[in-house]
Amino acid sequence: MARKAGLLSKERGLLMATDQWVRVDFHVHSIASPDSLSRGEALYRRAKERGLGKLILTDHNTISGALALQRAHPEEVIVGEEILTTRGEILALFVKETLPKGIEPLTVLRLLREQGAFISLSHPYAMARHGWTEAEMMEFLPFLDAIEIANARNTPGQNRLAMQFAASHGLAGTAGSDAHGLSELGAMGLELPDFHTAEELRLSIRSARVFGRESPFWVHLYSRAAVLYKALHRCK
Repeated sequence: MARKAGLLSKERGLLMATDQWVRVDFHVHSIASPDSLSRGEALYRRAKERGLGKLILTDHNTISGALALQRAHPEEVIVGEEILTTRGEILALFVKETLPKGIEPLTVLRLLREQGAFISLSHPYAMARHGWTEAEMMEFLPFLDAIEIANARNTPGQNRLAMQFAASHGLAGTAGSDAHGLSELGAMGLELPDFHTAEELRLSIRSARVFGRESPFWVHLYSRAAVLYKALHRCK
């Protein structure tokens, strides 16, 4: 009982000491992803314009772009990755080593846990976009810090189901634009107490509030145009 009280005291102390709140988009792609043409510095400037306190890059199956941008802006850029497993996509923050695509989910989750990463699941219920079923989320629950409860490229119904699942199972929720184009950045995200580490995020996200709204369907054209552009230029 005393140990539990001590842990609660530590959590309160951290949150009370962090009186500055920030707006953060937790799901962003850069030119390091095969389906985006957004350069890191352009995203960084756009994040400033949109009033975002941090920029998290979660490129597909690589942290190279995030690492390069973090070297230029170490206090404001967080290294993340969206990893395509054999079943769905995992959204991880504070990633130290790239995890390639095509690995079994449990293996990815264990490797991320070893890195100390903050682990979320990308766009639950959006099965056409490598989402997750409720049965799968239940299976992986012991490894998760959160699931994505608000994704601007999801339908409102998909986001509503994800919010309900998180609330029912005591899970925190991440929120993001899933931006593949500059204009998408900041369409959705969280307002929460400022954080600098995965452990601080695990505490501050419990006080988070979702901001923003779903993007129009045509934003998916950014992804398709980027894939086509890169394919054409590889052929030259």
